[in-house]
Amino acid sequence: MNKKLKDIEEQREEDRKKALVREIQADFAARREARRSIEKSWELNMNFVSGNQYCDISPAGDLVQEDKEFYWQSRKCFNHIAPTIDTRLARLSKVRPTLNVRAFSDSEADIKTARLCSNILRSVKNRLDFDQIVARATVWSETCGTAFYKVVWNFDDGNVIGTDETGHSLREGDVNIVALSPFEIYPDSLTAESMDEVKSIIHAKAIPVSEIKEKYKTELTGRSIRDFPLVPFSQAGGWKTPHDGTARPALEDAEIIIERYSRPTEQYPDGRLEIVAGDVLLHEGPLPYRNKDRGERTLPFIRQTCIPLAGAFFGTSVVDRMIPLQRAYNAVRNRKHEFLNRLSMGVIAVEDGSVDAEELSEEGLYPGKVLVYRQGSPAPEFLDCGTLPGEFAQEEERISDEFILVSGMSEISRNSANPTHVTSGVGLQLLLDQDMNRMQMSIESVERAVKEAGKQILHLYKQFASARRVLSMTGTGGNTEIFYFSSSDISADDVQFETGYDKTPEEAREEILDLLRLGLLQDEDGKLSDDARNRVLEALGYGSLENARDLSALHLKKAERENLMLAQRDIEAEEYDDHVLHIAEHTRFLLSGGEDDKATKERVLRHLTSHRRKGA
Repeated sequence: MNKKLKDIEEQREEDRKKALVREIQADFAARREARRSIEKSWELNMNFVSGNQYCDISPAGDLVQEDKEFYWQSRKCFNHIAPTIDTRLARLSKVRPTLNVRAFSDSEADIKTARLCSNILRSVKNRLDFDQIVARATVWSETCGTAFYKVVWNFDDGNVIGTDETGHSLREGDVNIVALSPFEIYPDSLTAESMDEVKSIIHAKAIPVSEIKEKYKTELTGRSIRDFPLVPFSQAGGWKTPHDGTARPALEDAEIIIERYSRPTEQYPDGRLEIVAGDVLLHEGPLPYRNKDRGERTLPFIRQTCIPLAGAFFGTSVVDRMIPLQRAYNAVRNRKHEFLNRLSMGVIAVEDGSVDAEELSEEGLYPGKVLVYRQGSPAPEFLDCGTLPGEFAQEEERISDEFILVSGMSEISRNSANPTHVTSGVGLQLLLDQDMNRMQMSIESVERAVKEAGKQILHLYKQFASARRVLSMTGTGGNTEIFYFSSSDISADDVQFETGYDKTPEEAREEILDLLRLGLLQDEDGKLSDDARNRVLEALGYGSLENARDLSALHLKKAERENLMLAQRDIEAEEYDDHVLHIAEHTRFLLSGGEDDKATKERVLRHLTSHRRKGA
């Protein structure tokens, strides 16, 4: 009887899972159909950026190639969109804000937390090459109008901490950030104006079944996938599918994996994450990450837009606005070239039967040609095609000016031209600043995305970095800094972010020289201390001369290394140490938070005693 009841429960559970799979697949199909027209506009934008500018969206909603009306028509592309996007991307590449965490209060604990959080963010930024991730997302947002970041915790990353019963390595895990194209994201509402208004998001992607088996330990039967948006950009930035839009390259032995993330509800207070591939439910459970303020669970996605639209989840881009101008510009230039061809090649009028018309049409009237025509017939002659109308040049110039108006990129930014004839440096800088002001919405979107990514990074470390961890990073002067922390040391809810920008080496050197000229780095006697001199030379790029300048810098660095070792074990002072410098550095370490750990404080005090004893 118990076995029968167990079989019934198992069958009910199996039926429930099958019903859930069908519901998720139906939900995905409905969302996909709802945004099909938007998806086609993205493909049209990408074709125009890549140079295929004789395509359009048909009334049926398909991307089709436009045919010539006459075989002799000129169909050249004079791409003004690509250099405009290149200029905007070059400008936005400078928008790489650095996340510095400001202490919530003046207490030593908050100052220590802020310093630790800043170091974690810098370490993650260097490890993941976060600037390159932002650059990849910005290409998507500038081309299609919207891009996304996915911030997750990768349990297969980080340092090895042991092995399991099968001998596989166990790792401590680490944060991973992925830039996603808009083709992969399906919100439940296309009218939501922010991520906070979205109740659920589907992240769908076609991947080989071998990857699904490796990650979810489930073997699926692969298929050939053509009707799903693959990655449209290759690594070189080119369009991978045929330009006519009629066929896509098939991804063989693959399956579409559907991840549906749902916000917490009354029924599911921790939200839901359901993953389906084929007809199999791969995962079902709560949202995995406490990545919102106060430890709440939310969607692990961040949105970045080029130009936001009112009442729309997906933004628009300048490419959408430039496509009509690009069509008009191509038409004017091609008609102009056709007219010039008529003027240069000529249009010949001949009497029927007076010449060999087929030979004349194939060879034309090349220099030195002997033209034989029927006796008594009028000689062939060129028709007067007139001169090139001035309207062509006027229309071409007018459209070029509209490109500047629509794109927000003036000629001084796009092609280094100065049509205003401004010669002063201040005037030229004002023109460049105007171009940056026109891009302010895109710049602010990048800044918001980077700031939100920083918050989610700290929340994930707070959730998963339970054991004591070690992070190393390159510090000032190229030195490697090592710091220890655990989740209890991170207070992701009590920090305030300061979004700044890294200065270029030239800007940093100029500021240091200004401070020296103003006398702000000298002491009360007007002298520059050895420590200040060392730091100035290091900041100016002469850090390799430390040994030749002064031994004090080497002693200070040795004392810093000893501070790290004293957190683990006792160290005896050396006879050759500069005891005055070492005592000052170890005391600074205690006053900066080292006294919070009782064991570390006792080891540092014993070490200071050895310095005083040997320095007496």
